[in-house]
Amino acid sequence: MFNKILIANRGEIACRVIQTARRMGIRTVAVYSEADANARHVRLADEAVCIGPAAARESYLVADKILAAALQTGAQAVHPGYGFLSENADFADACAQAGVVFIGPPAAAIRAMGSKSAAKTLMEKAGVPLTPGYHGDHQEPGFLAAQAEKIGYPVLIKASAGGGGKGMRRVDAAADFAAALVSCQREALSAFGNDHVLIEKYVLQPRHIEIQVFGDSLGHCVYLFERDCSVQRRHQKVLEEAPAPGMTPERRAAMGTAAVNAALAVGYVGAGTVEFIAHQDGAFYFMEMNTRLQVEHPVTEMITGLDLVEWQLRVASGEPLPLAQEQLVLSGHAIEARIYAEDPDKGFLPSTGRLSHLQPPSASAHVRVDTGVEQGDNITPHYDPMIAKLIVWDADRTQALARMRQALADYQVVGVANNVAFLQRLVTTPSFAQAKLDTALIEREQEHLFPALAEAVPADVWMLAALSVLQSQKDAAALPAMEPDSPWRVLDGWRLNGTSQQTIPLRCGDTEQRVTAEVVVDGVLLGLGGDPVLARRTSAFQVQQVQLGDRRLTATVVAQDAHLHVFCHGQSWALTKVELLHGEGGDDAHGGIHAPMPGKVIALLATVGASVEKGTPLLVLEAMKMEHTIHAPAKGIVKAFYFSAGEQVGDGVDLVDFEATE
Repeated sequence: MFNKILIANRGEIACRVIQTARRMGIRTVAVYSEADANARHVRLADEAVCIGPAAARESYLVADKILAAALQTGAQAVHPGYGFLSENADFADACAQAGVVFIGPPAAAIRAMGSKSAAKTLMEKAGVPLTPGYHGDHQEPGFLAAQAEKIGYPVLIKASAGGGGKGMRRVDAAADFAAALVSCQREALSAFGNDHVLIEKYVLQPRHIEIQVFGDSLGHCVYLFERDCSVQRRHQKVLEEAPAPGMTPERRAAMGTAAVNAALAVGYVGAGTVEFIAHQDGAFYFMEMNTRLQVEHPVTEMITGLDLVEWQLRVASGEPLPLAQEQLVLSGHAIEARIYAEDPDKGFLPSTGRLSHLQPPSASAHVRVDTGVEQGDNITPHYDPMIAKLIVWDADRTQALARMRQALADYQVVGVANNVAFLQRLVTTPSFAQAKLDTALIEREQEHLFPALAEAVPADVWMLAALSVLQSQKDAAALPAMEPDSPWRVLDGWRLNGTSQQTIPLRCGDTEQRVTAEVVVDGVLLGLGGDPVLARRTSAFQVQQVQLGDRRLTATVVAQDAHLHVFCHGQSWALTKVELLHGEGGDDAHGGIHAPMPGKVIALLATVGASVEKGTPLLVLEAMKMEHTIHAPAKGIVKAFYFSAGEQVGDGVDLVDFEATE
């Protein structure tokens, strides 16, 4: 077994590998970019080496720098995690040449499965069922369009070297094919350095089911059951679970056998995942093989009781697989939700900023949180905006789903837009609750997931926010700068001939509420237009035990500048303190369109002076490895573009001078 390993990755997977290595008595070396100097994986590792600037292509993707760090620190092996260099055959070769063990499959296996086109050809020869499509090398746009016509719409354009939903477009009509192809190739080239694509028939109402396989250097290979990853947005997984609902033992054995045969066909060693598109009737087709550990591997660990990173380390050091196929046991049900810094209401646009408050649910035998960040850390525009993976387990799916609902209710994030509330709605949709799964579930449940009318803010929330404002005033009055004997330090509401009452104006979205507060002997009388309620805090801020009339409840209120984030009743609300002494500024004369995040302008899609309809694509912005199309907010005229293709832009800067005409 190794004494020291280097982890050629960052974030939660680096922290995850460090955890297992430490339990096994293996020392760890982290690598980090200048943007990650204070990252959690750096803090957890025994040693850390800086390998370059923030941009991944200048740091985490530079094999020479990573190998130099391994040799410098005496690491015997490199664990690539997932993403970055985990599926790079040249990097695996470079490790071997440097005398460092690559904790992953042989380079030949990565090459065989690294190209989706080549992998499908190999699987076809091995008798594994394939989705109808074109997987060849001919990449001329007209030829590919003809292939799409031959296959029949809808079709899916996919980056041959891709993964994670990048470089992938669904096309429903021939008229849309050319534009989708250009966008797909551009994104694939940016993400993978290869714009080669394949065309496949888009299977309607498909399920995405994958099989976890594991091989050793002695020729043994097993499958560790399946995961259902059907719930996706933009072809990226949102929820994963194991086992797949409705899976029969016969179908599991058939898919597992096919996956093992696929792995054996390329001499596979280590952890891998064979992904299938499955029909609702049970038929399945090979989609691709990911030659690495998957983001969703924790659900497999929860239902098997195994540590897959430990298996990786043992197999890479030459040991046989710890268990044979007949020794593997499936127990219970696990669900994973990916907590992202993104805004679901704005097309899942990534969000950046400081995690000023981060409180995950408590870990237990039923709840697990894998994360690469802690409170006070920053989500930057340089890398994937994942905050954490929330995993729950219980005896069956119904109980596991209840665990997930409670865990999400307990998850608190302030400082960046996030998808926690969206996930809460997602796990309660009829489709997911009843296991009616397919990759279009989110689109199908739009009405439930994105309600047209916002729910009314409960009275409790307004009162909790008001109490927080009062507490802030009291804390400010008690600052050391105030004279110790000053009567203004005591905000007890005393008046010579009357009572102290103030109005606290608050806003949530488009709703404004004015809460009256009158300090009395036993607490504060809070009014919302009706009979006032006697309120009293019985524990310290931020976590409050609050007495509202004859009810006691637990809540958390986090103040951030003029904003108040209230966590109560398993939900959260973002309120704003309204300053009554200041008027609100009007909009600019021109309807400037601003950058929703830092990024790079990839393409300008409209011409200056053009009259466009609402929703017309204006430009493409690349951020966090994905392309984001900026659309016209209304019917109007494009007056000017402030940036050219290829230029970097900052968060919130003006992109387009746009004049609305309606």
